[in-house]
Amino acid sequence: MLRVGLTGGIGAGKSTVSKVLAELGAVIVDADLIAREVVEPGTPGLAALVDAFGAGILQADGALDRPALAAQAFGSSESRALLNSILHPRIGQRTAELVEGAAADGIVVQDIPLLVEGHMGPAFNLVLVVYADEAERLRRLVEVRGMRESDARARMAAQATDDERRSAADVWLDNSGSPELIEAQVRALFEDRLVPFERNVRTRTVVPVPPLVRPSDPEWAAQGARLVERLRSVCGDRAIRVDHVGSTAVEALDARDEIDVQITVADLAAADALAEPLAVAGFPRIDSVTRDEPKPVYGVGGEADPALWAVRVHGSADPGRPARVCVRVDGWPGQQFALLLRDWLRADAQARLEFLEVKEIASAKAAAIADDDEAALTYVESVAPWFDRGYRRAWEWAERAGWSPGQ
Repeated sequence: MLRVGLTGGIGAGKSTVSKVLAELGAVIVDADLIAREVVEPGTPGLAALVDAFGAGILQADGALDRPALAAQAFGSSESRALLNSILHPRIGQRTAELVEGAAADGIVVQDIPLLVEGHMGPAFNLVLVVYADEAERLRRLVEVRGMRESDARARMAAQATDDERRSAADVWLDNSGSPELIEAQVRALFEDRLVPFERNVRTRTVVPVPPLVRPSDPEWAAQGARLVERLRSVCGDRAIRVDHVGSTAVEALDARDEIDVQITVADLAAADALAEPLAVAGFPRIDSVTRDEPKPVYGVGGEADPALWAVRVHGSADPGRPARVCVRVDGWPGQQFALLLRDWLRADAQARLEFLEVKEIASAKAAAIADDDEAALTYVESVAPWFDRGYRRAWEWAERAGWSPGQ
């Protein structure tokens, strides 16, 4: 099952996107509809509200009088907390029932207006944000929905900003144009990304990454940050820390289009315990890789112990965002080097230039090979000597700079 979060500002057009996704076969779980369902006449939810706020919140026919409830519930922080304590567990339970009832190979889209405000993005395999500029959203609310302009502006101001939504978005759907344009975007997204993503999660298939160096993408930092938060959510307290590492974590450094993330754990047992949760979250394990290539030394001086270079490696099932997730033990040389290499390259311009040159040569060699597996191996073997030399240089830099892994 693939779980997708859908959100956007009021008036952006989430309902239009939901409709198209439903037509294509996705299961839509609408938070607003559920919030109404759990307080329908005769439900325990409505009874609990009456017990808390009195019969004055009911209409003559016994249905909930929403303005009357709002007048009471939003008068103080205590009353708001009481309202939330009644509604949120019931909404959560009903949401869970709908999600669990979906087919094992389903694509479940949860339409949540306040997904960004509630910092719920990490709970999903993917977050879709529907966008329309402020002027167009205001026009829709006033002209189409009949809202007063002052009310529309107040509702818009109370929600997340476009910048906050963009930071949370794995997919940005621009709905500023015609209905035909947004429908075409959604259909392409469903067929080209959501369907293969779900299949890859179900079959534990890793998306291959061509060993080709491409120009640095300013989006890599934000993509890395979202992956870090998603992986933190999956790992919980089994992870000591989660970090964006590798070339895509170094600003303006050309790299393969693959986000590298390191999960630090207490021991290999903890790493192995994460195999299934990570696979379900869209990061299947690559069982053929069990260790990093030991470097000639670790720290400053001393022979490397091959056993301390053990690693568990996961790839990405998302065809739209390749990633490599390495789970390493805290304090072991591979775990330290991943953090050190990133920070050294960030600080040393000459090292960045040398590394880029090596990668470009390796990429050119790989591009001349037709077989994908052989091309990937050629790339890795071509850059390996640089890492051996860079290992000692990085630790020498660390000693001069007083570097430590930080938090």
